[in-house]
Amino acid sequence: MGTDRYTPRSYDDIAPDQRPTLKQALVPVLGLVAFLGLGSAWLGLDPHIPLIWSIALVGLLGRFVWGYTWEDLYEGIERSLAMGLQAILILFTIYGVVSTWVAAGTIPTLMYYGLDLLSPQVFLPATALLVGIATFAIGSSWTAVGTLGVAFIGIGSGLGVPEPMTAGAILTGAYAGDKQSPLSDTTNLAAAVTNTDLYDHIRAMRSGTAVAFGLSLAGFVVLSLGITGTIPAGQIAEIQTALASSYDITLLAFLPLAVTFGLAAAGYPALTVLLAGAFAGAFTSVLVQGASFVAAWQTFMSGTGPETGSELVNSLLASGGVSGSAWTIAIVVAALTLGGLLEQTGVLAVLAHRLQRGIRSPRLLVASTGISAMLTNALTAQQYMSIVVPGMTLRDTYDEFGLDSSDLSQAIESAGTPTGALLPWHAGGAYMAGVLGVSTLQYAPYYFFGYLSPLVLFAFVLAGVGFSGNSAAQPGPAATASDDD
Repeated sequence: MGTDRYTPRSYDDIAPDQRPTLKQALVPVLGLVAFLGLGSAWLGLDPHIPLIWSIALVGLLGRFVWGYTWEDLYEGIERSLAMGLQAILILFTIYGVVSTWVAAGTIPTLMYYGLDLLSPQVFLPATALLVGIATFAIGSSWTAVGTLGVAFIGIGSGLGVPEPMTAGAILTGAYAGDKQSPLSDTTNLAAAVTNTDLYDHIRAMRSGTAVAFGLSLAGFVVLSLGITGTIPAGQIAEIQTALASSYDITLLAFLPLAVTFGLAAAGYPALTVLLAGAFAGAFTSVLVQGASFVAAWQTFMSGTGPETGSELVNSLLASGGVSGSAWTIAIVVAALTLGGLLEQTGVLAVLAHRLQRGIRSPRLLVASTGISAMLTNALTAQQYMSIVVPGMTLRDTYDEFGLDSSDLSQAIESAGTPTGALLPWHAGGAYMAGVLGVSTLQYAPYYFFGYLSPLVLFAFVLAGVGFSGNSAAQPGPAATASDDD
């Protein structure tokens, strides 16, 4: 995705009479936190409702306090939705792809052979490694999680591994591989918005990614020690029997996998790859599993409800198809709407401006960049904004401190891209929870890379390694009198 599609409003672009003060800009931020705490944590509401409350709050502030017209506010929403359109289309498609791959026998066959090849002692670290390699090859964490990840959830359940642990391993591998892949959209975006050569950006992230991923693997090894020997007697045989009695377990069932990963490795866009995977899944359902043409495409739309004779297998292979994506799509649209309002009303620009004014050293600048990427993730609920907003806002500040653009690019991606999946209202968090069938709060304690990636970034900054301005503090831009208090 190119930066020409979206340029955030800068502090100077906003008319003084429509520019929030710092205190005013903090109101929607604190409101979002309060609404999420009240609505989701206390009242148990779906995150959609607190997001709608936040949308109403920002809309009312924008219209009646900061003087924006309703047309101005809708324009901000439209820009944000346009930026997130690719993610929405991928969400629609991936839900259908999962269903067609179940009907084609692709996921059941992966589960069948995976139960033979893996054991509880190695399952979690092996899952993280395999998903990481696959994501590096295709450049899409969402595609890897929605295909291989679903299969690994089933394999883990058969091995007696708790699903939240499996989900954490899947996400760890997916985001680690995504950060190092030259095919990844977020990796390319981070390089583009900071004017950094793509491979310089990847090299800058390599050490931090390796440390965070290595520590994550060590954590999964420790977790595996606690689940050794927990497989119920006969469960693996029961699952494999149920799979074999309902699907033709054959290598031909891997055709959708080969098509999808082959096209991704060849550099085709994610949406094109997923659509091809859906067609390959429908074709394989007809060719290998004997489904009718109509039934294969009804599965794409309406999902699967297998009756294998095993309740465990039935629950693992049940899917909602495109129709089942409504809950996730709704939360993504609400989150994009909120992010668009925050950007249009100048809230994000004011917060970024105040952040710039408080920076006095290169190390503080890099650390603040990571924090701003995470905050933007939380406020706008999409990883593209967490890259674009701090990347374009702080670009000139890095030049003033004499830092390399790769310092900026690695800071925003190390802290921005992996952390979104930790937030239930975030597009990434909602997607991962929906496709894996494990809630964000359940898998969050085991998604080690989501915590370790930004922590390693901050540790490197503190230790003064891995950045061009890592030695002594350098003079930065002079502070100016505040006009946003």
